[in-house]
Amino acid sequence: MNQLPEKDLPPGRHRLLKEHLMTEIRQETQQDNETRVRRPWLRPALVAGAVAAVSAVTLTLAVPSSDGDSSVPPAAKGSPGVTQLLEDAALVAEHQDVPKVRDDQFTYIKSKEAWGISERTCKVATAGPLQSREIWTSVDGRRDGLLRSPGVGTLPVHPARDSEDFYRGWEDLPTDPDKMFAWLYEQNTSKGYSPAYYAFKTATGLALESILPPKVGAALYRAVAKIPGVVLVKDSVDAAGRHGTAVGFVHGKGTYRQELIFDSKTWLPIGTRLVQLKDVKSKLDVGCNGVIKAGSVVAITAVLERAIVDKKDQRP
Repeated sequence: MNQLPEKDLPPGRHRLLKEHLMTEIRQETQQDNETRVRRPWLRPALVAGAVAAVSAVTLTLAVPSSDGDSSVPPAAKGSPGVTQLLEDAALVAEHQDVPKVRDDQFTYIKSKEAWGISERTCKVATAGPLQSREIWTSVDGRRDGLLRSPGVGTLPVHPARDSEDFYRGWEDLPTDPDKMFAWLYEQNTSKGYSPAYYAFKTATGLALESILPPKVGAALYRAVAKIPGVVLVKDSVDAAGRHGTAVGFVHGKGTYRQELIFDSKTWLPIGTRLVQLKDVKSKLDVGCNGVIKAGSVVAITAVLERAIVDKKDQRP
């Protein structure tokens, strides 16, 4: 799991980030301990990115299990809008050209992100300031990668010994939507998370922070359509200011909605948002007399580029 020492955050940002995360934890634990916070492994891009600028980054992702899991619920039938959006994304994914990828290469992902409200306002607020982020991960998972972000500088990315969170590992993920659906639920190793919420967050992180083989990507989107509670968000905006259509999941007793945003023309995933649906009291001197207003975007990301490159620290 990615970890960020307090000393590596820009001045004041750890306090703001911690307060936002603790607010979400408090809201979610009130829901009969159904949910918690953070990109899993949970790859989820939302709270993940906040902790993704790391001092020695370690990536972990469980391998698919061959055993059945009795905790996996029956697949839900999504709304027509959700099903159509995710089917469009699946069709685009499975028809993408696949370049030949060598074991000695690296995956490269460039993004923008912001976490936590830092301004004093009685209006709806948006997380900030935005920071850029670039990460290189070895294709075969055997060599160190690299993370580059203004907040922490340049840091090594160390694959965990039991991790499958690299390109060759992604090739082994299920290509059947029902098996992918079961796999997403198998990733929930914590009693603090609602299984459906955890599955959605895992899928969100995988969609944004990976370069998936076509059949795996198609299975992922069709599996998300089966998760109970997924809703359609007709207009969403990522950290780069791009408008798109999103699928979302409401959690924390109706307090937050996490969104996975797609480009409305290409149907490629472009970013995420965490939208606050209710007024929330903050211990920080932010928002409106310490209250962050409903409708505020408390976390936001945008993926700007994905590629396979020959060396770490090389850009396309």
